[in-house]
Amino acid sequence: MVGKLVVIAGLMFGFGYGLVPMYRHICAALGINVLSLSERQATSYNAGSSGRTSKANTQVDTTRTITIEFDANSRGPWEFKPAKRSVQVHPGELTTVMYDFKNVQNRVMAAQAIPSYAPKQATAYFNKLECFCFNEYTLQPGEVKAWPVTFVIDPKLPKDVTTITLSYTFFEVPGKQAADVVQAPAKEPRS
Repeated sequence: MVGKLVVIAGLMFGFGYGLVPMYRHICAALGINVLSLSERQATSYNAGSSGRTSKANTQVDTTRTITIEFDANSRGPWEFKPAKRSVQVHPGELTTVMYDFKNVQNRVMAAQAIPSYAPKQATAYFNKLECFCFNEYTLQPGEVKAWPVTFVIDPKLPKDVTTITLSYTFFEVPGKQAADVVQAPAKEPRS
């Protein structure tokens, strides 16, 4: 009985160990699993002069270009703006854009951003992978931050949509702000 259990455990271990290479071969053969393909592209690119060639990401629609415009609005006395006003992307292409923020108030504040899209039909095709709008932030007086937005436009975006505007409204979170005003250091008397 113990011998059979040891054999079964060994077979289970072997099967589990073999799943990773088997998974990679199946995905490579079928052209699926974006991460494996991009890892292979990075390896090919890094190989450089070894003669290996890089394959293009087949999920990027290079026949179309979409203009993504960035807008920033703030509800409060602080500075909030995109590092770039617009970018040209192909559907399926991974893109990152930075937004800059500065707390110009003399107090600590808690704030969050809410996104909106125009045209509204583009909302379902604008896939954010990383965004500062997912979190609430506490910023010290004078603190400056740069936050990324990483996104992919779904290639299934209707052909008549050629421009998408991503707009963020940054507002203070009520009830989370510090009540104390930060005092400026007192000036020393002159002698």
